[in-house]
Amino acid sequence: MWAYTVGFTVLPHVGGFLGWFLNRKEIPAWYEKLKKPSWCPSRRVFPVAWTMLYTGMGYASYLVWSDLGGCGSKAIVPMGLYGAQLLLNWAWPPLFFGAHNLNMAVVDVLCLDGLALGTFCSWYRINRLAALLLLPYLGWLAMATCLTIRVWKDNPQLEPGKSD
Repeated sequence: MWAYTVGFTVLPHVGGFLGWFLNRKEIPAWYEKLKKPSWCPSRRVFPVAWTMLYTGMGYASYLVWSDLGGCGSKAIVPMGLYGAQLLLNWAWPPLFFGAHNLNMAVVDVLCLDGLALGTFCSWYRINRLAALLLLPYLGWLAMATCLTIRVWKDNPQLEPGKSD
């Protein structure tokens, strides 16, 4: 059973790592030039935060999956919500950093917020610890949503897919 625990815990890191790897050159080349609010976290905070958040949500997904007895009919909605929000989470870096498409990044993060909140609500009835493990992620998403919207509003001259 430990293999499932490790697999579920590591899974969110896969997309997070790929998003970073594919877009890592855009951070100094493009992101650093954007107008950002004074409350924007340092670049060094992001990898540490996402490592903790992905680990917590991954382990939480294992708890829910295990409590539901695996991939049965009862798992469709709670695990489907989780999978959908995870895909939107993974889609944000290529939209924002790769395509420089702030419009789509805002749409993505707003949809992500709804799905993450839906995941929390569906998991709370199944496993409260799993739901509570999502609270730091929901808090970070609130900040990330505000930051994405603020960057979008403060950089209106940027057209999707074009660099400075």
